[in-house]
Amino acid sequence: MNLQKEARIHDIVGLLNALYPPALAEEWDNVGLQVGDPAAIVSQVAVSLDPSPAAVEAAIRLKAELLICHHPLIFRPLKQVTTNEETGRLIGSALRADLAIMVAHTNLDRAENGLNDWLAQTLELTKTLPLETPTGLLFKLIVFVPVEHEEIVASALFSAGAGHTGAYDRCSFRSFGKATFRPLAAAHPYIGKTGEIAAVDEVRIEVLVPKEALGRVVNRLIKAHPYEEVAYDIVPISNSRSQVGLGRIGSLPQPLSYDDTLAKIKTALQVATLRVAGPKNTTIKKIAVCGGSGASLLQAAARQGTDLFLTGDVGYHDARKAEELGLTLVDAGHFATEHIAVGCLTRTLQKEAENRGLNINISAVTGEYDPLRTV
Repeated sequence: MNLQKEARIHDIVGLLNALYPPALAEEWDNVGLQVGDPAAIVSQVAVSLDPSPAAVEAAIRLKAELLICHHPLIFRPLKQVTTNEETGRLIGSALRADLAIMVAHTNLDRAENGLNDWLAQTLELTKTLPLETPTGLLFKLIVFVPVEHEEIVASALFSAGAGHTGAYDRCSFRSFGKATFRPLAAAHPYIGKTGEIAAVDEVRIEVLVPKEALGRVVNRLIKAHPYEEVAYDIVPISNSRSQVGLGRIGSLPQPLSYDDTLAKIKTALQVATLRVAGPKNTTIKKIAVCGGSGASLLQAAARQGTDLFLTGDVGYHDARKAEELGLTLVDAGHFATEHIAVGCLTRTLQKEAENRGLNINISAVTGEYDPLRTV
C-alpha cells in the first residue's frame, strides 16, 4: 500500500521539474516557482493556462496553496511590485491568500509527454517525433576510475540519470589504461604513498548526460569515486535528443480529405472556426502541430513532408509562406492549441503525486476562455 505523506511546495516543484525540466526551457523564458514559500504545506493545487485575475481568484476559491500556470506571471525582470498595475496586484493577491504560483512554459512545450505530445494525441497522430530538436542539451562525461571501483562508479552515474540513449539505458563506453601520479605532502591518497610516483590500472568510462541531470550526476560521481581528486571531463556535444523539442509531426491512422481533416481539428479542439492558408484540394496524411505560436517552424514542417501544419498566431506573411511552400497551414488560435494542456497536466501531476505518496489534490481551473472573439 502506498502511504500518503504531507506535501510541501518544494515537493511539487521537484515533481514538476522531474517531468518537465527547466533546462529544456528557452533561454528567454522564465519558468519555475515565481511567487510563494517553497517550504509551505500544500494539499490543494490548481492548474490553469494563464495567471489571470480570474485564475488566481478561482485558485483561492479552491483553497489552493499552489497555482501552476503555463504562461509566466513574471516574464521580464520587475523593477517594482505595486498594486496599481496587474502583475503587482496579482502577486499581492496571491501572497495575501498564501497562494504560490509556479510556471511550466517552454519546458512543457519541449518535453516528452508535454503540451505538443498532448496536442498530437488529441488528433490521434501516430509515430510522432519532435518537429525541431534543439542542440546543447546533451553532454559527454568522461571519468577515470581504478578498475576495482568500475561498477560502483558506473552504477552511481546510471542511477543519477546518465547513460540513456533513446530506448536504452545504462549505456557507456569503457577502455583500459594506466594512470600515473605523485601524492604531495598535503595529499591523503587512496592509492600510493606521499612523494612517490604511483601507477594504477584504470578504466575510462564515457556516458551521455542530459543537461538537466548534469549537476546531479557530477555530485553522485564525486561521492562514489574513491579518489581524493577525481579526474573527469565534461564535453558539450551537438547531438539532439530524439523525443525532446518543439512541435510534433506524425501520421493520421487513415488519410483524410481536406474537409474531413478540418472537421476533425474543430471537434478535437472544440473550436467553431479556423483560419486556413495554402492548398486545400489535398488528401491529408502527415500532420505537424505546435501549440501556441509555431509559425517559425513552417519550413521545418515543409522539409519533413508535412501535408498540414496546425498552430496558432499565424500572421499574413506566414500565410504567404505556406502558399509558397505548398503546405496547408491551419490557425486554430493560441488558446485552443494550448488550453488542452490544462486537463492533461492536471491528470499527469495527480498520477505522479499518487505514485510518490503525496497527499494532495490537483484540480483544473474552469472557465478560462480565448480573449479573441470572432464576430
